Amino acid sequence: MHGVVTAVEPGDVALAIDRVERYERAVPGIHLVQALAKGDRDELAVQAATELGVDGVIPWASARSVSRWDSAKALKNRERWQTIAREATKQSVRPWMPVVEPLATTAQLAARAPQSTVLVLDPTGEHALTALTPAELGQRDVLIVVGPEGGIAPEERDALLAAGARSVRLGASVLRTSTAGPAAIAVLSATLGRW
Repeated sequence: MHGVVTAVEPGDVALAIDRVERYERAVPGIHLVQALAKGDRDELAVQAATELGVDGVIPWASARSVSRWDSAKALKNRERWQTIAREATKQSVRPWMPVVEPLATTAQLAARAPQSTVLVLDPTGEHALTALTPAELGQRDVLIVVGPEGGIAPEERDALLAAGARSVRLGASVLRTSTAGPAAIAVLSATLGRW
């Protein structure tokens, strides 16, 4: 909504609404599956991904994650990620905020592959992310899987690929876990015409 402030009283503000804008969610949605990382690297990824337009964030307890969320820590850290997403949403003036889902296991991610386009970021991936077309991506939500420091364990990558995920590479450089997801979101946003 857009409007003009017409009156200000202690504890009250009056607005005259002059127009209402409607925003449609982009299809397909782009979701970041971010492996838990040491320090604040995973939080930096959530912040940048939100600013770049991600539709959802899924924290992932990968085998090689240094950070661990036990049951008590999981709720607190999920709330922290949601706060980061909310602040980044405000900063980037987005019409809605991405939802931070509960902590996922590799098996839970693999179970989502039949309903989603799952792209596993891998420096040795068989496909270049930049070569994918909108037709190849389709209308199903896209999940970008980013591993922790040290990369995704081979058995986890194999489980995701066996479930229908695709292995993709960003380029010749190996990016930090905090920058790989946002870089992939930028590429997909351009490919899908979001930008």
